[in-house]
Amino acid sequence: MSHRSPYLTISLAILSLLLVFVLIINPEPSFQAAVRGLNIWWEVVFPALLPFIFVSEVLMGVGVVHFIGVLLEPLMRPLFNVPGTGGFVLTMGFSSGYPVAANLTTRLREKGHITKVEGERLVTFATTGDPLFVIGAVAVGFFNSEQLGYVIAFTHYGAAILLGMLYRMYSPVSPITAIYEKSQHPLLYRALQAMHRARLSDNRPFGKLMGDAVQSALQTLMVVGGFIIMFSVLLQMMQTVGITSFLNRVLFLLLGPFGFTDAMGKAGLAGLFEVTMGAQNTSEIQNISMMVKAAITAAIISWGGLSVHAQIASILSKTDISVKPYLIGRAIHAIFAAVLTIVFWKPLTIITQNVNTSIPAFLPSEHLLQAKSWWLIFSQMSTIAACIAIVLFLICFLLHKLWKQ
Repeated sequence: MSHRSPYLTISLAILSLLLVFVLIINPEPSFQAAVRGLNIWWEVVFPALLPFIFVSEVLMGVGVVHFIGVLLEPLMRPLFNVPGTGGFVLTMGFSSGYPVAANLTTRLREKGHITKVEGERLVTFATTGDPLFVIGAVAVGFFNSEQLGYVIAFTHYGAAILLGMLYRMYSPVSPITAIYEKSQHPLLYRALQAMHRARLSDNRPFGKLMGDAVQSALQTLMVVGGFIIMFSVLLQMMQTVGITSFLNRVLFLLLGPFGFTDAMGKAGLAGLFEVTMGAQNTSEIQNISMMVKAAITAAIISWGGLSVHAQIASILSKTDISVKPYLIGRAIHAIFAAVLTIVFWKPLTIITQNVNTSIPAFLPSEHLLQAKSWWLIFSQMSTIAACIAIVLFLICFLLHKLWKQ
């Protein structure tokens, strides 16, 4: 029996009816906002996340997660107080972006590979923006500076590591996942043995494993797309009826004496709901230094936005993992990222100017083209090497199947 107050139900019903009324009297702005959200999902999010989610599902099915778990147990446990399998989630979360870490954490919890508290720790610090978004969309797209992207990326991921080390003290007396059995065999042998046992336990044919991976990836991306479209419409409706302008005035009255400007309030409110709009508005702020812009942008990216939080909450709702530690961690992550950006601004800008693969903000155009060409060659060679490795793996797998027959 629920003990929630009926006033909450009534309030939610009234807000829903008001939203429907606003949508009816403003059909054109709501339609355009939905189209913008759909374009962002289809052109950016869908192609960026589908390969990562698909590959992560396959890797879990063939037992690579257990292989990494044995190898990284001596590192992940003392640093973050999570099992070694958290290293797989951390890697995929850092490389692929916001909802992937929550999806993998949910899968590990459903299979019993992590405890409730370990899942809450893991999803809190492994949920980050992906490098392509931080460096490409934000730094290059909005600030026209890849150098700034490397600075923000360093502070963003560095703050996530610090957050993970802080959250290792979260609920310290809670149960932990059983450590993989110790033996006299070398660590690599035990890791391969754990991977083989996991593959035998899964016991799905490889074709079915790939089909299930595609189905799971599409289901997750449909949920993500729905939230992106919904929050795009919601933010547009708030702007249409003047809610964002009112909140901006309140912030200016409260924080104006401390140097808070109207443009900063607009960027902060946009970033509260959605990362991309917040970063874009920050890039348009006038009369403040690039360091302050970078700190605000790093905080917005680390916060993630209510749109991302809704996606994470929806994914975690499949398990008993609470979303409250995650939300608190997002705020701490934003503060850490902003502080690190200010503290390390000068050394990071100096270091990134000397990195060959980076594109400094103030280089002449011919150097920009040369740096981009070298970076393009590097990325193409990496992609070709990865494709060759995948093809060789499939060939070996098929030969193994034929040999067994």
